[in-house]
Amino acid sequence: MNPDLDKLRPYPFARLARLKEGITPVAGKDHIPLSVGEPRHAPPHFIGQELLTHLHGLGTYPLTRGSEALRSSITDWLTRRYRLTPGAVDAERHVLPVNGTREALFAFAQAVVDRACRPVVMMPNPFYQIYEGAALLAGAEPWYLNCSAGRGFLPDFEQVPAEIWQRCQLLYLCSPGNPTGAVADLETLQQLIHLADRHDFIIASDECYSEIYLDDREPPPGLLQAASALGREDFSRCVVFHSLSKRSNVPGLRSGFVAGDAGILERFFLYRTYHGCAMSPPIQAASIKAWGDEEHVKENRRLYREKFAAVLEILEPVMKIPRPRAGFYLWAETPVEDTRFARDLFAQQNVTVLPGSYLSREFQGTDPGRNRVRLALVATPEECIEAASRIREFIETNRLQPA
Repeated sequence: MNPDLDKLRPYPFARLARLKEGITPVAGKDHIPLSVGEPRHAPPHFIGQELLTHLHGLGTYPLTRGSEALRSSITDWLTRRYRLTPGAVDAERHVLPVNGTREALFAFAQAVVDRACRPVVMMPNPFYQIYEGAALLAGAEPWYLNCSAGRGFLPDFEQVPAEIWQRCQLLYLCSPGNPTGAVADLETLQQLIHLADRHDFIIASDECYSEIYLDDREPPPGLLQAASALGREDFSRCVVFHSLSKRSNVPGLRSGFVAGDAGILERFFLYRTYHGCAMSPPIQAASIKAWGDEEHVKENRRLYREKFAAVLEILEPVMKIPRPRAGFYLWAETPVEDTRFARDLFAQQNVTVLPGSYLSREFQGTDPGRNRVRLALVATPEECIEAASRIREFIETNRLQPA
């Protein structure tokens, strides 16, 4: 067996299941899960229709690059969304469809990391655990960039030693952030591009939450947008990851794409031809329609805005909860240890939340997930409001004061 498998830590939800073992929650209250970031708004009807219409495509092998029509629809969306120069993104060279970004984020490190050079892979802390697993199985040392409240939950790049920058081969960036909802501005993204030039590393920007934001006037900027604003329309060292899972409420579709530096994507394409991960034709057809429609995305944002407003009104008097700029999570501070808070809340109110320390690592004497919980506002508005009311009742009944 690959000895690097022994370096992997239990996944957050496996740890959560163990935390809840042996607990029988209070009777008379239906379970409300706020732990998993699985969108539960209704997906657009036309996506299902497209899948059914194109089932005949199951009789042919799909291409690893996907169809020209799919790559063109993705290119058009990128150009519209990030106000890129028309024609700057070449559908043949700059775009590669993938079966969901989880798979692609993991595979990317396996393709680009040179394990012979004592590689470092940087990632935000807290983080999506795929980044860490990808780094470890690529033979790299993870380097955690602590994201504290004092920095608006953005990674602290200034604290990275020069020797670590020199060894860095890959930087995972997540903006909007999971679980914090923090958004890196254009200036920060451009500074990272300059750092990548100076130290010769690749930026892998996970932008899967880019279409869920609370102010329609301020869509989160993206890495390709930052590169374009610098006049770098070859997108050198820049690769972005996008998905329909959150944008269109179709996590089971497993449809996304990678875009950016053509040279890097050509090598990643070579890796994927051996990986055997081409997207099926019916999913490609449904994805084309999804990337071409914005009305369902606007409605999706409206529903999340309503839930954020209602839940924050209930919880802000009893919890310290920073208002996120984007995403569908609340990164709430707990008045007691986060694991105790999650366990007792489940027992007393039958609401499941994810301890923040399950999403982070203690690094340089700090654990930025400690004494926080992640609340995923993915359920119906009624369920989210009910869950918030139960959390408030739990805090007030147990006389837990904000830290």
